[in-house]
Amino acid sequence: MLKTVNSALAILKMFTREKTVWGGRELAAEMGLNHTNVYRILETLERNGFVSKDPITKQYKLGSAVWELGTIFYENLNVQEMINPHLQKLCDQTGESVFFTVLDGNETLMLTVIEPENKVKFPVTAGSRAPLYVGASYRSILAHLPENKIEYILQGELIKYTENTMTNPDDLRRDLQQIRKNGYAISHNEYTPDVVAMAVPLIIDGDILGSLTVAGPSYRINKTQQSEFIPLLQQTRDTVQWNMKKYNLTL
Repeated sequence: MLKTVNSALAILKMFTREKTVWGGRELAAEMGLNHTNVYRILETLERNGFVSKDPITKQYKLGSAVWELGTIFYENLNVQEMINPHLQKLCDQTGESVFFTVLDGNETLMLTVIEPENKVKFPVTAGSRAPLYVGASYRSILAHLPENKIEYILQGELIKYTENTMTNPDDLRRDLQQIRKNGYAISHNEYTPDVVAMAVPLIIDGDILGSLTVAGPSYRINKTQQSEFIPLLQQTRDTVQWNMKKYNLTL
């Protein structure tokens, strides 16, 4: 029974964007299966609506039951459920905290915080907010906003959270230009004392949505580690963007 179920699932997975229609014998030959068994499985799938057979060509295509299940799956998609495994992998790879920050008006919202076990935790929680000008997580977003919005932020109140917080508008403009050039941002002890943060922007169809960040204590993250973490960040960002576009996920 289990072997038959596996074969049925394998048959369903043969219907792809590249090949949407199959003849029974053609499908059996392609999969290296006995054509009698394939026909028997196709008939069962047809009775349950998972495939349909053209009465003239006798070829099969996916049926309405697959569409119904896909619709249910799509309606229940949750962006955090889809991307959190990738963020957890990044946390495991780096051994440091990973943040998923999203743009929310003129400030940022911390959507996800994933921290390594048995290490000092950050006083940052999901749902916390921060201004756009301070630190790598937030400036990597600010750098990709329209110029008029950037100037609106830079001309507002720029609070100094630590002695390293960048509050000079000209210094910030230069840093934003460097972020756009490099494709990532790095900050040292700007928003939280003794913390190094590296962040990359999350951009979908030209619109900045947020950022992904790896952060940890400055005594644990040297320049060599920074250079190792940034490619991992970029790979994770690319995967997240691909998933969001594929499944049309919104924040």
